[in-house]
Amino acid sequence: MPEFMDVHTGMKGISAADLAAAHQADLDIEGEEGVHFKHAWADPESGMVYCLSEAPSADAVRKIHERTGHPAAEIHPVPVQA
Repeated sequence: MPEFMDVHTGMKGISAADLAAAHQADLDIEGEEGVHFKHAWADPESGMVYCLSEAPSADAVRKIHERTGHPAAEIHPVPVQA
């Protein structure tokens, strides 16, 4: 299944607990769009959050994030890994 890296902005001051709660909200409904969120990272200083997922499409990732209240600013396919 294709992988995607999405980017969220404007989350300045996000804590580890906030990140875990947002990630769990995604996990709770990910199956409804055939998505699996694998990992999330955050930089509280810049407000940037990154999520790695497997999904049938970028649109499926977008839908889950929008439904959980933290829409992604960007979603990028990750076709090559090392």
